[in-house]
Amino acid sequence: MKKDIHPAYSPSKVICACGNVVETGSTKKEMHVEICAACHPFFTGKSKFVDSAGRVEKFRQRYGVAKE
Repeated sequence: MKKDIHPAYSPSKVICACGNVVETGSTKKEMHVEICAACHPFFTGKSKFVDSAGRVEKFRQRYGVAKE
């Protein structure tokens, strides 16, 4: 590899919105994520409703609430 062209690779922390902290290696010191393996429904097996930026509410306002 050529010298002085690659960014510094160092230990970093990945912090989830649920409070889970994972230590890994990266070029960034700290990263913030919304969903991790500890709270994602696919990995936990629990059905959890995740609404990013109010998309469901925007849909309901535009098309109305479905009748059951």
